Amino acid sequence: MDKFRNVLLAAFVMIFVSQSLPGQMKTWNGDPREEDATNAHSIYRQALKAEDWGIAFENWQIAYDLAPLADGKRDYHFVDGAKIYIHKFKTATSEEQKAEFKDNINRLYDEAVSAYEQKLITPSTCANDPDCYKKRIGYVLGRKGFDMFYTLNSPYKTNLDVFKMALDKGGNDTEYIVFDPVCSMLVYQFQKEKITKEEVLEFYNAMEAIANYNLENNSRLGQYYDQAWKAAKAKLGPIEPMIFDCEYFLPKYKKMYEDNPDDYDNVKTVLGLLRKRGCPDDEPFVAQIDEKWRVYAEKENARLQAEFEANNPSVMAKKLYDEGDFKGAIAKYDEALSQEEDPEKQASYLFSKASIQFRKLKQYSTARGTAYEAAKLKPGWGRPYMLIGDMYASSARNCGDSWNQRLAIIAAIDKYNYAKSIDAEVAEEAKTRVGKYYGSLPEKADGHMRGKNTGDSVKVGCWIGETVKVRFKS
Repeated sequence: MDKFRNVLLAAFVMIFVSQSLPGQMKTWNGDPREEDATNAHSIYRQALKAEDWGIAFENWQIAYDLAPLADGKRDYHFVDGAKIYIHKFKTATSEEQKAEFKDNINRLYDEAVSAYEQKLITPSTCANDPDCYKKRIGYVLGRKGFDMFYTLNSPYKTNLDVFKMALDKGGNDTEYIVFDPVCSMLVYQFQKEKITKEEVLEFYNAMEAIANYNLENNSRLGQYYDQAWKAAKAKLGPIEPMIFDCEYFLPKYKKMYEDNPDDYDNVKTVLGLLRKRGCPDDEPFVAQIDEKWRVYAEKENARLQAEFEANNPSVMAKKLYDEGDFKGAIAKYDEALSQEEDPEKQASYLFSKASIQFRKLKQYSTARGTAYEAAKLKPGWGRPYMLIGDMYASSARNCGDSWNQRLAIIAAIDKYNYAKSIDAEVAEEAKTRVGKYYGSLPEKADGHMRGKNTGDSVKVGCWIGETVKVRFKS
């Protein structure tokens, strides 16, 4: 009796397991319900194309339960099932439903991978391709990773692990749809320091190789691979400088240069980018661009300098002065004066001109006249009178005998005092000058010998020709 009970229990368990594992990875070939399975398959496939999701799910469930492997030559019942559950996930109204549908999606993709790994599905394309099963696994994993990223919001690490397997298995047959999500996740993960530069490069090199292979060898989809890879690579912009070396950037910057080689703003930009990316000066393209820019920059700088000097003669005057060309500097100040309408600026130019005439060319009379012109244009400015005072003081020794030399000092002191009286900015300097020359005033004895007393008006000799009031050293 116990033995009979155990047999019944074992049978019950087998029935339960059979119901718990729909179809047990079997085909409909030779199955008593093969017609039911094939009919359900045809109905759900048509409904899926029409996006009649209710009928599609109902008939897919029948076909899947009866024969997950369909006819053993295709993975439709797994991949289509995942597609139907994706729709259910998107339209779910509760988190519990979403969790259930997410589990089903992942399970169906994993079952498809398992079926290929065990070679339970034998596509006709695999007859002459020993790598066919690997490629099909790569395809399924690529689709799974795509849905994980765009729909299921799976953790990036898990998602990237799936894509890595997809790239490893799929090789050059990996779909171009993986490029964009992988690059998006690489940027985020690297910025958050969750993956290394080497890991990013591993993904990058694999996808670059796939894109290049298909562009060259896939006449039907090559352009799609190329466009998808270019768009995906653009997303790596924020981390490019931390990941890639000069060699990576060279093709990009060469094209940038070749698109507009005669635009020197473009040349300068390209050169700057090359150096920013660590490209060495002896790299041929860098050397070529650097030489082109250097030659242009020298000519352009010379042109701009000439243009600037032509439009700014006062600047050129200062330059010529610094170079020791004092007559040339005066000529430029005259040019600046002819172009200037602002009286204060004109006064400044005249003062500079007078200073050169006096200090460098010793043209005292001319310098004094120029200084008076400057003073006239800018009333209340004491600096021109300070300059005239310096002229008188410095030339006093050449004004005849000791008496006339001392009269020249009085003339100088008068100019300093006048400057102080009209311009507070020079007052302290003027006071210092007066104190310096006070000891050089005439002696009373010299004045008495000439019949001159304090306050008498006398004319200073030599070039000065000023009339001053006599005063003596205390």
